[in-house]
Amino acid sequence: MPKRDIYLLSPRDLNAETIAVAFAKTSRAPESFREIAAELSDEKSAQFHEKWVVGYGHASVAEHAVLHLAFENVSRVAVETIESSRLASYTEKSTRYQKWGQDDFTAPPELDGHPLRDEFIETVKFLFSTYLESLQPVKNLVLSRSPRRENENDDAYDRRIRSQYVDSCRFLLPAAANANLGMTANARVVEMFIRKALSHPLMEVRQIGETVRQVAKAETPTLVKYADAAPYVMETVKEMTHWELETGDSKTDWCTLIDYDKDGEKKVLAAALYRFKETPFADALAYVKSLKEEERAALAETLLKRLTRYDTPLRELEYSTYAFDLVMDQGAYAEFKRHRMMTQTPQRLTARLGYAIPRLITEAGFRSKYEAAMEAAARMYEKLYEFDPNVAQYVVPNGFNRRVLAQFNLREAFAFCRLRSASNAHFSIRRAAQRVYEEMARVHPLLTKYMNLGGETWQRVEENYFAKA
Repeated sequence: MPKRDIYLLSPRDLNAETIAVAFAKTSRAPESFREIAAELSDEKSAQFHEKWVVGYGHASVAEHAVLHLAFENVSRVAVETIESSRLASYTEKSTRYQKWGQDDFTAPPELDGHPLRDEFIETVKFLFSTYLESLQPVKNLVLSRSPRRENENDDAYDRRIRSQYVDSCRFLLPAAANANLGMTANARVVEMFIRKALSHPLMEVRQIGETVRQVAKAETPTLVKYADAAPYVMETVKEMTHWELETGDSKTDWCTLIDYDKDGEKKVLAAALYRFKETPFADALAYVKSLKEEERAALAETLLKRLTRYDTPLRELEYSTYAFDLVMDQGAYAEFKRHRMMTQTPQRLTARLGYAIPRLITEAGFRSKYEAAMEAAARMYEKLYEFDPNVAQYVVPNGFNRRVLAQFNLREAFAFCRLRSASNAHFSIRRAAQRVYEEMARVHPLLTKYMNLGGETWQRVEENYFAKA
């Protein structure tokens, strides 16, 4: 019997396209990966990809070529497109643990030579100067309430209190604020990102897409060779944007469960039985429906009672789905969007849904200056909106509310609610996570109780952390 062998095809020895070919050829070649790779050259690898990936559309081969892309000084508007690829990994400069200087922002290139550019820059600098001015009074308030612990050194103390005051001051940071982020993705995802970026209505994003195309060509020249703007996306977006829609005056809650599977819990339990029994799903579901409430509760307990904070629930929880219409501040959405296993449809950033005011800002005596900055941003937004609604997004601070439609399954709900309701999560996203949990628990109490979120409620978060939500 052959001896088991597990090893790396190292990118230090082989380029990304060659590694992809080595993996692809194993489907029809009996040799080991090492032997296959030894026979390949950059030219042969390119020929393979030209024939099979480009010519015959076997795009999955490109998933074996992995790229690590570093983005520096891109706006947070652009970050949303960069981080929208579901099958990629990202690490981003945090607005919670770092501070911004007054010039750390991107001016949209659409404003080059436009009369509004100077006013835009003036408004953004006003937001940044207000942000910088807010740090010390809010920090002083936090210091007065969080005394140094015994034997706590300066660095440890600073780390412990920093997020407390920066968490409130970051509401002033506009979407023009720069960010650095790292992206790790396979060549297939990178190609799709390039197409998406080159098709985007914002010039900055298109410029980023072109730069990524050139950078990726140096590593995977064949696999991104034909990545280009997608007329389907561009024309569809353009036409949908101009579609006339009559809207009413309906007032909706900031968190509305608009749809869910009424039999979701029963389907989850039936799917779990189906996995471990030899029976059609229809029979498993009929059995679960026939059970008494306490019997279904016992089955749910068997499924989830051993779950710890470090465990991922079994995949069968994915058979129950939920859809929410949510309104949250942009700072919260920046964290919400990282849950890419959800299906999310965010609306454009706007200054028309009002803004949140952190309680610490008010208690530090900084509310009037905070409101003056937010109102200045709202006025600038309206001026920019007349020029281009997409460009207007750049001036919108984190504190303004944003609407997003989200659909996800119960398994992803466990991941989101447990992570984002943790005590070290930002209070804005804790509010959203606790409310989502409450709405789900109202309709599906049997399984959601195993999230074990603790005693905090979204109402308590509002009371403790917001002067206005």
